[in-house]
Parts: sequence; structure tokens; C-alpha cells
Amino acid sequence: MLYYITGGERSGKSSYAQDLALQLSESPYYLATSRIWDDNHSKRIDRHIADRDHRWTSIEEEKEISKVIIPKSVVVIDCVTLWLTNYFVDTKNDIEASLSQAKDEFDKLIQIDATIIIISNEIGMGVHASTEIGRKFTELQGWMNQHIAKHADKAILMVSGIPLNLK
Repeated sequence: MLYYITGGERSGKSSYAQDLALQLSESPYYLATSRIWDDNHSKRIDRHIADRDHRWTSIEEEKEISKVIIPKSVVVIDCVTLWLTNYFVDTKNDIEASLSQAKDEFDKLIQIDATIIIISNEIGMGVHASTEIGRKFTELQGWMNQHIAKHADKAILMVSGIPLNLK
């Protein structure tokens, strides 16, 4: 089962995803996709880990997320935006290469017999990016969001903490 949860920044996506995971499992996994960019970012990650109680097992994987998913588990993947950033940086901002690599990895992910709750951001709904690289990333994010939503069993848009069922 694939749940796709998307929305704007601070829309309640992570809280909703975590609550859902705890409804589905007494011992869910939390897969963080972020690279640690600096000390401040590292402290933010540590705070996120501390916010989750003993029921959670944390996993960190920057790109090859299918390799760390345990069959029959419930896992929250947070988040597509940071995961795509890793591809985008590693391909030196090549949209086509990033999208291809991310789709290939996602397609492996959905072959696993697990309940996956994947969180993304609708960055194209906000302010128009002022830089070329920002606009390129917005396009990449939008295309990948479409790919994930197409394959999702359930799609939820979070707006001001309220889940809207899309699919």
C-alpha cells in the first residue's frame, strides 16, 4: 500500500503521516532522506529524532531508499524534496538525469511488500522561484510528484493541517 502525502511547508504533512503510521503499526520505521549539510541541520535532525518515541526505528538513506525498506513493515519516507535534492546536486542540476534516477529508484520501492507513506512538498504552488536553478528544481519536483501520485493507492493534500483526500 502506498500513501502519498503532499502539501505546502508546515501544512501538517509529517504529523499526519506519523499519526497514520502509528495507526497501522505499533513499530513503524521513519526513513529520513536528508543529507546533513551543516551543524545547524544536524541539530535539526537530532530534534526530529528526539520527537519520535520508542515505537519508532529511524533509518537514514540519501538516495537508494528501496534498499533499506523491510518487507511487511510500515515506513514513513520524509521526504521526496530532500531525496530529489540529493539526485539534483549529484547530477549537477540535470533535471532529466535526476528524474530518471529518482523514477528508477521509486519504481524499485513500489515493488516491495510494505506499507509506504511518502511525504512530498508542493513547491510549485508557492512563490515563483527567482533563480534558474530554483525553477529547474520546481519542475523536477512537480514531475516526480506526478509520478508518485499516479502510483499511489491513496493521495492526500494537506492544507492548514487538514487532510484533503485526492485519491
